[in-house]
Amino acid sequence: MGKEQVSVCNLRLMVFKSAEELGRKVDEHLLERYKLDKSKYTFIVPIKEVVFEDGHLKTEIQETVRGKDLYLLTDIGNYSIPYNFHGLTNHMSPNDYIIQLKDGIGACNRHAKYLNIVMPLLFAGRQHRRNTRENLLCGATLHELDQMKGMRSFITFDAHDQSVEHAVQNMEFENIYPTNTILDSLISDMPIEQLENVVFVAPDNGATGRRNVYLSSFNSPHIHREAGSFIKERDFNHLVDGKYPVIAHDYCGNNELDGYTAIISDDMISSGGSMFDTLDELAKLGVTNSYVVVTYALFTRGIEDFEKYYREGKLSGLYTTNLSYIPEKYKESEWLHVCDCSRELSEIIYNIHNDISISAILGDKSKPIQMIEKKFKVKKIGTIEGNNDNS
Repeated sequence: MGKEQVSVCNLRLMVFKSAEELGRKVDEHLLERYKLDKSKYTFIVPIKEVVFEDGHLKTEIQETVRGKDLYLLTDIGNYSIPYNFHGLTNHMSPNDYIIQLKDGIGACNRHAKYLNIVMPLLFAGRQHRRNTRENLLCGATLHELDQMKGMRSFITFDAHDQSVEHAVQNMEFENIYPTNTILDSLISDMPIEQLENVVFVAPDNGATGRRNVYLSSFNSPHIHREAGSFIKERDFNHLVDGKYPVIAHDYCGNNELDGYTAIISDDMISSGGSMFDTLDELAKLGVTNSYVVVTYALFTRGIEDFEKYYREGKLSGLYTTNLSYIPEKYKESEWLHVCDCSRELSEIIYNIHNDISISAILGDKSKPIQMIEKKFKVKKIGTIEGNNDNS
C-alpha cells in the first residue's frame, strides 16, 4: 500500500528516477520538519517515466499538482538508468534528462502554482562561456526554463561559474555551496597531528577562489597554513576526448612541504587526470597526506587509478557529496567519503516554500573553525589529564 499525500500544506516533490535516492532522503527530512509519520505520508508526487524503443520519452503525473508549490528533482549526472533503443541498451544522458525535465514541466499543464527546479549538478555547467563558434548551452538552457510560465526558482549546487545566472531574469537562481557539510566530515576524520601543518592547493587557476575559501575555513592559531596552486600548460593544437591535453603541470608556492598535509579542492573531477598529476607533484615535495575535496566526483574512467594512488599512499582520502550519482560499489572504497547533503537541501526547499530567508543555510563560515578549536581543546585537556596521571 502506497503512502498518503500530505494534506497540511501545498508543498510537493516531483522526483525523477535519476534523483530517487536523494529525493527520498529530502522527503524524509521534510516530513520530520512537519512532524509527520514517515511510514504513512510523503511529499513525493507519483510519476511514471516511459522511454519508448524509438528513443522518445514521456512523463505521466499520477496525482494532481493543481495549486501546488512543486519542486522537480533531477540528477543529470546519473548514467546508470538503461532503456531499450532499437534493440540496443542505451543509458540516459544529460541531454535526455533535460528533455525529461521539460516534459515533466509540460505534464503539469500549468496547473501547479509554482515550479521550482532542483538540479544540483548544473547541466552544461562547464559550457558557461563562448570560446569559439558554439552555443552558450548552459545559459541558453537556463534562459529557456526561465521563460516558462509559473517558474519560481532554480536551485543548484556549486555552479562552475556563478555568472551563468545572468541568463535568468524571472526566477530565483540559488547557487549553494556544500562546504560546511564536507568540512564537517573531513575535520572530524583527520587525525589532529595532520592538522598542525596544512597546505591548501588549487589544481589549476580556476580553483584558486575555492582554495582560498578552504584556507580561510582553517584560520586557527593551532594550524600553520600554506597556499599553493598549479598552472596547467595545454596543447591547444589537438583535442582529445573533448579537451585539450595537459603537457605541463607547474607548482607555484612554498616548496618546503616535508610532513605537510595537503587539502586539494575543486568543484569536480571527471577522469581525474589533472588530480593525479597534482598528487604526484605534491608527493615529490614531501607532502605526507593528501586529501581531495570536490563537490562532484564523476569518475568518468572508473576508480582503479584512485585505488592505486591510495595503496601507494599518495591519496589519503577523497571527500565528495551525494548530490550526483556514485555507484554503490564505489562507495564501499575505504578512501571515498560521500557526505550527505539531503538535510541541507530539505532546509532550502522548506525555507523557499515558506518565504523564509536562506542566508543562514548558505553557510556559517565560523563553523569549521569552531570544530578545529574544539578538536585542539580536547587534545589539550587530554594532555593535561595524562600529565596529572603520570604525576
